[in-house]
Amino acid sequence: MIATASVTGLMRDIEHLGIDLRRGGYSRPMFSTAEADLRSWFIAEAERRDLSVEPDLNGAIWAWWDLPNGNREDALITGSHLDSVPGGGQFDGPLGVASALVALDELQKREISRDRALSIVVFPEEEGSRFGVACLGSRLMAGAISPDVARNLRDAEGNTFAEIARKHGLDPEHIGPQPELMAQVGAFVELHVEQGRGLIDLNQPIAIASSIIGHGRWRISVYGQGNHAGTTLMSDRRDPMIAAARMVVKIRDLATGESDARATVGRLQPVPGGTNVIASRVDFWIDVRHPDDAVTAHLVEDIREQAELIAAEESCTMEFREESISPTVSFDASLSKRLQESLPSAPILSTGAGHDAGVLAASIPSAMIFVRNPSGISHSPEEYVEDADAELGGTALADALQPLLLNVSSRAEA
Repeated sequence: MIATASVTGLMRDIEHLGIDLRRGGYSRPMFSTAEADLRSWFIAEAERRDLSVEPDLNGAIWAWWDLPNGNREDALITGSHLDSVPGGGQFDGPLGVASALVALDELQKREISRDRALSIVVFPEEEGSRFGVACLGSRLMAGAISPDVARNLRDAEGNTFAEIARKHGLDPEHIGPQPELMAQVGAFVELHVEQGRGLIDLNQPIAIASSIIGHGRWRISVYGQGNHAGTTLMSDRRDPMIAAARMVVKIRDLATGESDARATVGRLQPVPGGTNVIASRVDFWIDVRHPDDAVTAHLVEDIREQAELIAAEESCTMEFREESISPTVSFDASLSKRLQESLPSAPILSTGAGHDAGVLAASIPSAMIFVRNPSGISHSPEEYVEDADAELGGTALADALQPLLLNVSSRAEA
């Protein structure tokens, strides 16, 4: 057993990795140098703790604190992710990994008795910032995305997931569902920085998640006529950028008219992208969320219909494609109740942000703990966690895990 680390100390160890000088904050996409360095850091920290480190077929890293008899049946897992959105904050993902390491240190220091193995897992491509599908590692593991679809996902440069994975030592032919590994897992508890201001308003440092609102990503491609910016009269243009701009505003208006809906266009790519060129095509991506999945579906259909009308009015055509969708998730009631018993002062909060725990919740009893973000801002350099709250989070995770490692109950009871 090593001396107990601190969450803030571990976070300082990696704060130099993936700094984005152009955008600000951090950019740590899958298979980048920054993400590789973070994975190496995690493996080194796990090995310092004499954990058994095992990558899975989808690129996740599992660090096992095994039982003396080696039995991993009904294992308890915790952890999060290390990748980030472009120009994201320091804490989204890595805080959960650092807190898991500290929670393990604390549990070992307490010399607890336990009936379950514990594993800290790092899932890859949680943000979907490289290949466009969020929680790709956990989706593949749970069978929530087809391996063929995943292999053919492309990054911004047109490279497929299969091509890039192979270059980084991950065999794309073997990605996909892992029923034997899934069958070993009895419950998953993920700690994460809160990505809103619920804890600010409640003046509390720690919360337990109740649910994740449904969300999905769709891609619109608008096709027009590429041409010369100086020789093409305004009346002769079929400009997909104008159509796309009108669609973006219409998406905002449609979402504003639906109570508790959120719709965002955060990425837009003109082709070919020259300053003095009328684009021939514009691609942009929509993120749509609502607590009621039926409302999400209705809003997306309204967006599709209005986009078609706008394209026709601008003498363009358009293509509308779903890239990923996650229904509203309510976390396991029995597991959440046990977390509440361990953390009686923690309020219960829902979240609009997606997580690996939300993907796995359909197959494995899952729960989440949130740590206060005093800025209330996430996916931005302004995301923040106070040192004292970070340490409280590590202790809270240990307190939540400790009783779950004892008196093993059935999967249905977590």
